[in-house]
Amino acid sequence: MENKYNLKSPAVKRLMKEAAELRDPTEHYHAQPLEDNLFEWHFSVRGPPDSDFDGGVYHGRIVLPPEYPMKPPSIILLTPNGRFEVGKKICLSISGHHPETWQPSWSIRTALIAIIGFMPTKGEGAIGSLDYTPEERRALAKKSQDFCCETCGSCMRSALLALSPDSDLRPVDPQAHRLAQQISFKADSSSSAADSGSSAAAAAVADSSNSESSITEERETEESSVSSAEQTESSLVDAQTSSEGPSASTAPSPRQRRSQNQNQNQSPRYPTFTASPAAQHPPQDTSHTGSAVLIVLLTLALAALIFRRIYLAHEYKFDYEL
Repeated sequence: MENKYNLKSPAVKRLMKEAAELRDPTEHYHAQPLEDNLFEWHFSVRGPPDSDFDGGVYHGRIVLPPEYPMKPPSIILLTPNGRFEVGKKICLSISGHHPETWQPSWSIRTALIAIIGFMPTKGEGAIGSLDYTPEERRALAKKSQDFCCETCGSCMRSALLALSPDSDLRPVDPQAHRLAQQISFKADSSSSAADSGSSAAAAAVADSSNSESSITEERETEESSVSSAEQTESSLVDAQTSSEGPSASTAPSPRQRRSQNQNQNQSPRYPTFTASPAAQHPPQDTSHTGSAVLIVLLTLALAALIFRRIYLAHEYKFDYEL
């Protein structure tokens, strides 16, 4: 396999190192790449103790992208378990469905321990998740011991080391367990953020509905005030017409009709002109002020000319005496 891949590739170096670290199976998990494909691994994990999966051993595939470890792997379960769908990529914070939460420091060992930790959690409609009853999951846990993979030839009865009375019931790797706890914490925080976001959205919807109701109430009050004003105005008009009704409805006498017709037929011999308000009250003539100013200027110019003539005459007389 070493001659098949470029050993200078970061992904190949990383996978070779992890394959060497996970070569020997443990009591809780085991994973190795296929003989002809370094980017497809098969794994086996033991069900978490004190859960519906206790006593079961589950098999699956891990498909890694060429950009690993910069991009997350895809995880597929092959053993019926009642928690994850078989043959479908499951949705976890360490899988390819959530590249935004993946960290390059995580490894395949971290993914295996995270899968064990995620199994007792609720599916909540996630992609590839199932919510079987506890009885169904216990029955599938017993049947999982008889599963054998046709691709890698691994059988679940011998895939992992047997549990001994002195063995720890949970995975012992401190670093991987700490990273798995961080993954679980990220999943919980994201769900709580989603809950807070949904509550904030509900509050925003409630506020908008309240504001809309208040606006509707204001519009209704304005419409009622306008209608009341219109009713008051119409009542005043009705009262005025009722008070003016007898005088307006009184018909003119025949003598008045005759005089009105005569007045309409008689056209005046000379047209009558009515004085307009402008003719009755002529505006003040502002040209007097301008003429007065012009007279003053001419007077000053004439005085200056006379003064100059007098000055020149005296100057000529002085020169003559010299």
